[in-house]
Amino acid sequence: MRFLFEDESFSFETLRAAGFANYGGADLGEVVATARNIAEGDEEAWLREWTRTAERVHAIGTRALSAGHRVSAREALLRASSYYRTAEFYRRDDPANDPEAKRLSALSRETFATAADLMDTPVETVRIPYEDGSLPGYLFLVDDSGTPRPTVIFTSGFDSTLEEAYFVVAAAALRRGYNVLAYDGPGQGAALREQHLFFRPDWEAVVTPVVDYALTRPEVAADRLILMGYSLGGYLTARAAAYEHRLAALVLDDGLYDYYQAHTRVMPPFLREWVETGQDDLANPVAGLLMNGSTQLRWALRNGVWAFGAASPADYIRRTAEYTLDGVAELIACPTLILDAENDQFFRGQPQLVQAALTCPHTLITLPEAEGAGEHCHMGAMARFNQITFDWLDTTLAPAPRSGD
Repeated sequence: MRFLFEDESFSFETLRAAGFANYGGADLGEVVATARNIAEGDEEAWLREWTRTAERVHAIGTRALSAGHRVSAREALLRASSYYRTAEFYRRDDPANDPEAKRLSALSRETFATAADLMDTPVETVRIPYEDGSLPGYLFLVDDSGTPRPTVIFTSGFDSTLEEAYFVVAAAALRRGYNVLAYDGPGQGAALREQHLFFRPDWEAVVTPVVDYALTRPEVAADRLILMGYSLGGYLTARAAAYEHRLAALVLDDGLYDYYQAHTRVMPPFLREWVETGQDDLANPVAGLLMNGSTQLRWALRNGVWAFGAASPADYIRRTAEYTLDGVAELIACPTLILDAENDQFFRGQPQLVQAALTCPHTLITLPEAEGAGEHCHMGAMARFNQITFDWLDTTLAPAPRSGD
């Protein structure tokens, strides 16, 4: 699917931004007006135009809040948060030290936090104990009654942020009576940007403390705890669920069995050999040439180097070999929903590998391009994704009929 751009990466990221309109993360006219001022593959124009849009909408929200228009303020600030995240997306030359990347990321967090205070349902900022520190999170609650409810623990992906969780799943979950506990883990959002925590393959070390925290909350029904993974989170949560058995269900959006295989399936054989044998003096210059010709590859390798704490593109790719469900998938015990996108440009074929390895009750659902849901993580079709997911959860978590009923 091409959306407003021919450049594959620009098209996908614009569709991602526009797709959040369903839950208040964008206005379609604002997306179109922004995109028409950006030339194909022009990352500086992308930064400039999305920043302008974010700042303009942010100002609308600030004025509305000052005038006492809470709903208008909330709506504008939610959009501004999403637009600031989108603006910063390609700033990956040196994101750890880039003042503009830091500014935009901070504004995305700040505008969302202000909007969260204006929501009609309770939203609580939380810190989840983790190792010697903590992870940032939001607890989105259906209401303030304290009633124990089914709760989704949401794990985002390779480049997602905590704030994005609201547009992906939390808004839809709340409408259906589910709480959501979302967090930034190592390699993600503020945990990466502010705490300099990098991705780790043994994600059970991250999820178990999150489950521990969730079970301290009276609003969380201990027997209806759902773990959901988004993009790379599809591997992370599956890995965690293999060792964390307090879960009632697992949702993988989309299924990811072997991250290294997903990277290298289209890599020239000689380059793969250089990476695997540590010949980085040969592999990195070739990777650089390939990056020059592809917006998507350039961004992905730069982001990987940063988020994995790697020394170079070859080092990053080599590190992804640890991210596999080989010998692990069969340890997952809870019912599992595996989602697949027909035209997934990143994880093609991976959900089927997950399905083949699982021994727990599981369901694989492929969403097609003909329904507009065939892109990675079903971008542009979030309503369809949430309908499939929560209808499955409603059925899976329903009490078993009693004898004689």
